[in-house]
Amino acid sequence: MPAGAMMDAARERDRADPLREYRDRFALPDGVIYLDGNSLGALPKATAERMAGVVRGEWGEGLIRSWNPGENGGADWIGLPRRVGGRIARLVGAAPDTVVAADSTSVNLFKLIAAALAMRPGRKVVLSEPGNFPTDLYMIAGLEAQGLAERRLAPRDRLADALDGDVALLLLTHVHYKTGEVFDMAALTRAAHDAGALVLWDLSHSAGAIPVGLDASGADFAVGCGYKYLNGGPGAPAFAYVAQRHHAALEQPLTGWMGHAAPFAFSDDYAPAPGVGRLLCGTPPVLALAALEVGVDLVAEIGIDRLAAKSRALSEFFRDCLDGLGVALELASPADPMQRGSQLSFRHRQAYAICQALIARGVIGDFRDPDILRFGFAPAYVSFEDAARAARHLAEVLETGEWQREEFRERAAVT
Repeated sequence: MPAGAMMDAARERDRADPLREYRDRFALPDGVIYLDGNSLGALPKATAERMAGVVRGEWGEGLIRSWNPGENGGADWIGLPRRVGGRIARLVGAAPDTVVAADSTSVNLFKLIAAALAMRPGRKVVLSEPGNFPTDLYMIAGLEAQGLAERRLAPRDRLADALDGDVALLLLTHVHYKTGEVFDMAALTRAAHDAGALVLWDLSHSAGAIPVGLDASGADFAVGCGYKYLNGGPGAPAFAYVAQRHHAALEQPLTGWMGHAAPFAFSDDYAPAPGVGRLLCGTPPVLALAALEVGVDLVAEIGIDRLAAKSRALSEFFRDCLDGLGVALELASPADPMQRGSQLSFRHRQAYAICQALIARGVIGDFRDPDILRFGFAPAYVSFEDAARAARHLAEVLETGEWQREEFRERAAVT
């Protein structure tokens, strides 16, 4: 496809895009094509206004009264974890009272791995795959070091075969962070249950990007982060899900005061809160939860099905542009857009340098060791013209050998 025709096609698609109005709801810097929303979502413009209201009004004027529920003249800060969790629940196919927004993904993994092990006495194996996101594997290793767990890894095509009578928990990331490949949640959950094991899904690259059916698939537990497709801001609180059938039996090890049945009774002895509230631990980060709530509400307004449809269209258009420009990169993601999340990943031995050269041109994707060049297509604010321009820049970087410049080849501490 000639470059001019490619741009014309992109603009025509943007004019017909039913989500085009939402791009203006985000603060996007001029001269930047942002294809890294799978690492950090863009800033919703409404977030700044909400934060100002919380800081000046709820904190500045309301002071400690803002912890109170609204009917008592407060801002209901105390209800934020469950309120935001309930809104996230709708985005991941779960009942509102099964999700709380709290802590980080890593902390929630620790809580739920430990809880699952306690629910399967006599079993210690936590099964996952090599190459899973590191924190998922590290949390298993931490419990293994205490003698509470035994880590077992199996390739994704052999996971079902590795489910035996020793496995307490199957822990998998729904959308792989490097390749974007999507697991069949229902099938693997069923296989684990048939073996007597529980299942914990990491939705960090799924929530807010593709349809997820936690309740429908029979999932036991799930976690996910709030700063990628949910646009909650850097370090935004994560979320945790527990199926209703497990609420009464759930025992998590971080028995902090906010997970107590009566936190303001200040009892010396711990008694767990009813339901998913027992997953709470410490005082909720009010400012961070308020920012996350804006992002979650915006994603809910757009709708997951519409976001996923545009994401698939964007990524396929990007591939068509690369083909038209003669760019031949090894695709690390599944070729079928229905089998991948909201990203495209390519392999190249100089992926790091290529990524840095693109960033210097204002095209922000990212790199993952050892050879992955990754582009996220957050459809709420990425346009087809963005995709076409990014493809052209990538073609030029490769054609000119621009990536060979020394400043692009030197590894930075953070990428």
